Amino acid sequence: MRAGGNMAKFKDDSLLEAEKVKLKPPPMYKVMLLNDDYTPMEFVVLVLQKFFSMTREKATQVMLMVHREGMGVCGVYPKDIAASKVQQVSAYAKKHQHPLQCVMEET
Repeated sequence: MRAGGNMAKFKDDSLLEAEKVKLKPPPMYKVMLLNDDYTPMEFVVLVLQKFFSMTREKATQVMLMVHREGMGVCGVYPKDIAASKVQQVSAYAKKHQHPLQCVMEET
């Protein structure tokens, strides 16, 4: 009888393990700005402050990375938040007639 009890416990532990695997955190996405030859640097800094809550100093660092390396990471978010940030930045840039591109990529 005792062995059966241990076996049930083993089965319970296995079920708990299976549930832990199912509950892994959702994939995260990097939101990035891409360099272009037309969008003013100051506008990029403004976008980083407005949509990614960066200080002016941090926004300037990211803007310079975009300028020098062709792209810069603005932040890492769950998929729905990342998609929303991309949409907001793209709409804001278009509204202000700048070709600034914002994209997301799974980490």
